[in-house]
Amino acid sequence: MVNAYQYHGKTFVPEEWSRLLTAARERLPEVRGARRPQLSAFLNTALDKVDRRYDYRTYLALNLLPIIGADEPPADELRLLTRRDRLHVHLLTDLMAFELQAVSGAPVPLPQLRPGAPLVAKRLRHALRAAMPALRRLRLTDAVDSGEHTTIARQMIVAVDRDLSTNERWSIQVSMMPVWIIHDEWMFIRVLQAFEASFALLAADLRAAIANVQDGRIQQAATRLSAAAALLRESAPLWSLMATLQPEAFHRFRRYTEGASAIQSRSYKMLESLCRLPDPERLNSPAYVSVPEVRSELDGGHLSLDDALDALRRSGGYAAESPVMAAAMRNFAAALRQWRQTHYRLAVRMLGPGQPGTGYTQGTSYLAGTRHEPVFRHCPRRDGDTSAGADT
Repeated sequence: MVNAYQYHGKTFVPEEWSRLLTAARERLPEVRGARRPQLSAFLNTALDKVDRRYDYRTYLALNLLPIIGADEPPADELRLLTRRDRLHVHLLTDLMAFELQAVSGAPVPLPQLRPGAPLVAKRLRHALRAAMPALRRLRLTDAVDSGEHTTIARQMIVAVDRDLSTNERWSIQVSMMPVWIIHDEWMFIRVLQAFEASFALLAADLRAAIANVQDGRIQQAATRLSAAAALLRESAPLWSLMATLQPEAFHRFRRYTEGASAIQSRSYKMLESLCRLPDPERLNSPAYVSVPEVRSELDGGHLSLDDALDALRRSGGYAAESPVMAAAMRNFAAALRQWRQTHYRLAVRMLGPGQPGTGYTQGTSYLAGTRHEPVFRHCPRRDGDTSAGADT
């Protein structure tokens, strides 16, 4: 059934198939076994347009991917990093396999506006750059010999495929439901899914840093925040990969994405609000109106890193002024500002200044205004710097 969605596009799935899936969902209460929640999540994602609740999360099939949840304990740093790394490399090797199959002439889905061999080679190069740090941490690079990017990509695809569990293989297979049959949408979806996986880990890192500050463990908080900054910078090649998106292809498939926009990313908004509470104007803007679950948490006594440090200062904890923590905050703020700036530049390149974004949101106008939002309320200055703080 997923193959059928890929060969038609979710927007154009035959009505008869939608009726069959709807009937299957109605019979879910009769299903027993561990697979029932997965089946329910799949059917709800597949039928989002039929149900008129299509949005960013269902477009990216995020409920079908093993992304770190907000309710998971953030203390086990290595376990969470490994989980993100595995998903990250699965998404990117799936993308590389798709590109290689298509350029070879194999009968793969999304046949319109196929890129030529030079563009595919460029995508492989950027995808490998984006995947390599995680591949090294997972020790999956041992099977790779030296060679050009196509050879290395094929070796990585084989190595990762052998390492996939049954559940991981299922998640990758069912999490690709493009809206139409334009080739580049496969890459577009996989890159956005990879960003979401990283945002979820970054939010966990910030929660851990906040807990450490509350316990007076400033060194540990700074270490976790520095790790988050490093991961954010490590994700930069994903932007280079996304920049290979053919503008004509993007404009062709985006007409069917109305209702789904990255402004609805819960993980990114949670990441942002864990740094500092949004100003009332931003909290009441489409940015947060689009993520009611995050707004609800903010209304329920949400604590940011700024809040935790302020509380420590009020209690007389001089550790809140730790140079190590100040450096970590500057590092993270700079990494996030660079991420925002790159996002804005790519959006302008694809859409033009002042144009609406995917899903007919405010697009580049929105990004132009938010790229300068302070990451922290008072980002500490470097020693000897008498100018305004780096993030003010």
